[in-house]
Amino acid sequence: MKRIYIILAAALTLSACSKFLDTRIDVFDTMDRLQTRSSTLTSFAYAYYTPMGNGFNVIDGNLFASASDEAEQAAPTSEAQTFNRGLLSADLNPLSYKYTNCYEGIRAAHFFLDYAKDGEKFLALNRDTSTVYNPDGSIYSTEQPKAYMRDCINLGWQRAEAYIAEAYYYGELLKMYGGVPIIDAETGVARQATYDEVVTHIVKLIDDHLDELNLDWRVALDETAENAIADVTNWNFRDETGRWDRTAALAVKARVLLYAASPRNNPMDDTEKWEKAAAAANDVIQMRKAVFAKGFGFGEGARTTPDWHMPVNRDYGNYFIKNNATSDVESIFLVRQAAGSAPERANYPVATRGGGSGVCPTQNLVDAYEYIGPQVPDPYANRDPRLAATIVTNGSTWNGNVIDESKGGNYDSHVAGASPTGYYLKKFLAPNLNLVEGGSTDHIWPLYRYAEVLLNYAEAMNEAYGPDADPNGYGMTARQALTEVRQSASTSLPAVTAASKTDFRNAVKQERRVELAFEDHRYWDLLRWKDAMSVLNKAIKGTSVKKNNLGGFQYTYPTVAYRTFYERNYYFPFTRKEIANGGGSITQNPEYN
Repeated sequence: MKRIYIILAAALTLSACSKFLDTRIDVFDTMDRLQTRSSTLTSFAYAYYTPMGNGFNVIDGNLFASASDEAEQAAPTSEAQTFNRGLLSADLNPLSYKYTNCYEGIRAAHFFLDYAKDGEKFLALNRDTSTVYNPDGSIYSTEQPKAYMRDCINLGWQRAEAYIAEAYYYGELLKMYGGVPIIDAETGVARQATYDEVVTHIVKLIDDHLDELNLDWRVALDETAENAIADVTNWNFRDETGRWDRTAALAVKARVLLYAASPRNNPMDDTEKWEKAAAAANDVIQMRKAVFAKGFGFGEGARTTPDWHMPVNRDYGNYFIKNNATSDVESIFLVRQAAGSAPERANYPVATRGGGSGVCPTQNLVDAYEYIGPQVPDPYANRDPRLAATIVTNGSTWNGNVIDESKGGNYDSHVAGASPTGYYLKKFLAPNLNLVEGGSTDHIWPLYRYAEVLLNYAEAMNEAYGPDADPNGYGMTARQALTEVRQSASTSLPAVTAASKTDFRNAVKQERRVELAFEDHRYWDLLRWKDAMSVLNKAIKGTSVKKNNLGGFQYTYPTVAYRTFYERNYYFPFTRKEIANGGGSITQNPEYN
């Protein structure tokens, strides 16, 4: 998707008696000039995507994993320490920019919807929009009418996408702050809502506009009388996969409802909330089935119909590098970056020229990867293959080198700037990138992918009905969904035999930890499960490597850091600036005053 940037208002201020968002747009052009150019409409349509960002530079210019038990930041000073030391406050929050970004996205969505009310007229400026007929009354599809009709169809999708973008931004605000101000699209007036009220608002936005979205950007449209002139069956919009479609919108809803049913936000354990979360995840699965039944591809004879299930023994690591995710049918919604090398520069081992060590996985995470064979002296052998695809370990091969972290080795862990944990990140990083000579590659952030949907489904179904029940006839139990994810990683992983709801819940948590590692889920999972007080107040472990007398390695597992998490940290504080600007319309979250 082409990203078009506009200059948004720098300040978003709350006021109990005034508009939260000024709907005037700050651009160099005058409105009179803008209204003469239909291309401006498209610019505004993509503006509400711009504030989304991606997970590669959330904090410290890097992944957010160092603020959880997934990783420790190699840099001696790090913004992640604000979270790791329990220092989060109304005066100190390195993620406060995300609050601003979300409301900028909501503002842009509202502006576009207002501006595009007469969009078809803008699109008609300076072009032939008439339908030309053959003598027999059939349509003669000249290019001008065809292009105009396509633009009008696209405009309808863009309007619907604006509502889904708004829903997405509110979902992001919810997971950080809980109840936040909802902005009335017509008046611009802000009203702080409860958590459940924001959830209701999100669900309504998605439900009301789902059918107005394009089905899927990888599937050709069906021919109908209404869109025949646009020649839609040969309309190739594969490059538009960075836009919301129906499957992606349902994935937003499923995640929001899963969070809403979770212990932090559902302290009374209302089973109906879990049932709604399960139903929402099932809707994504059923939509996936419908999409796959239509087949992928454009033009006559170009469609393929792959199995809608996750493939077994897939190449897990390959999905996350370069632009491979764009052609993988597991993808639901991707955020693309221009080609570059920033993630590699930040996270290649310091022993690699140009590398900064960056986000360093912990022993805590390594221990979560199961054995699929007998334990041997090499602690990384016979493990879940996602370990080798995610983490650079001693003795493994990375960037053409066999990693030796013992004293004097090629990746000596005693060297300044080396990993404090003895591990380095591999997931997302293209191998063998020459950072010295300006090597670059594509980077794709998978905001939503099918494995997460299956795990959402497994968790919600278990909490609502238990691991093996399917009372609504969805066609899949919690156990079956979890098994599909595990067998996709490796058919050698042992079967999950947990029989009770509690034991199966722990199995789901374990699976999310390894399948979704470094994808910006772990911290938020710990919060919504109310597990952060126990997990994020434990020591962070690493590994220390020494050569033994036989030329092999021996390992010890020292504590390399500590974490501090307080009860108040389950929700973020609003900044003092937002509280002051709110004029009484924002109530600070507990214990931050």
